[in-house]
Amino acid sequence: MSGNPAGVDNTFRRKFDKEEYLERARQRERDEKDEARRSKDRGPPVQRQPLKHRDYEVDLESRLGKTQVVTPIAPLSQQAGYYCSVCECVVKDSANYLDHINGKKHQRALGMSMRVERASLEQVQKRFESLKKRKDPATFSEQDLDERIFKQQQEEEEKKRQRREKKKEKKKEQAGLNEPEDIDPDVAAMMGFGGFGTSKK
Repeated sequence: MSGNPAGVDNTFRRKFDKEEYLERARQRERDEKDEARRSKDRGPPVQRQPLKHRDYEVDLESRLGKTQVVTPIAPLSQQAGYYCSVCECVVKDSANYLDHINGKKHQRALGMSMRVERASLEQVQKRFESLKKRKDPATFSEQDLDERIFKQQQEEEEKKRQRREKKKEKKKEQAGLNEPEDIDPDVAAMMGFGGFGTSKK
């Protein structure tokens, strides 16, 4: 007889309970079926509108050059940066703010998909007609360009002429200030000089 007492497992091998693992597998399959049924009960996926143009102007420059005291307990809308009221988030600079409002998360919050509506032939034709009406009826010609260039040259010449006249007036004023006051020639001869040696008169 061996020295092991009866009923002691000393094989050191792991034994698997097949019934327990079989029950776990059945439970997992039931859970997966329930989940699939619940997802079908939700209904069709949400239909989102196609992308469209913004009907407002993005304000990036209203607080440019202004100082603001920021406290850590201030609400999000009063913190430093650009606040998005739709997503309730703060973006630190204008480039990131533009990326955010043009991005997928923001557009989804507005109820739009990232797809653009396909235009029909009639819509394109109407758009062309409206652009034609908005355009000036007067067409641009080379003659108009020549006239504009000629007028521009005349204006430049007039400005140059006025500048020259102003310079001449300033020189005359300077010459008038530098002229000696009426000096008696007898007194000047007695002092030993006849003038200040300027050749300008």
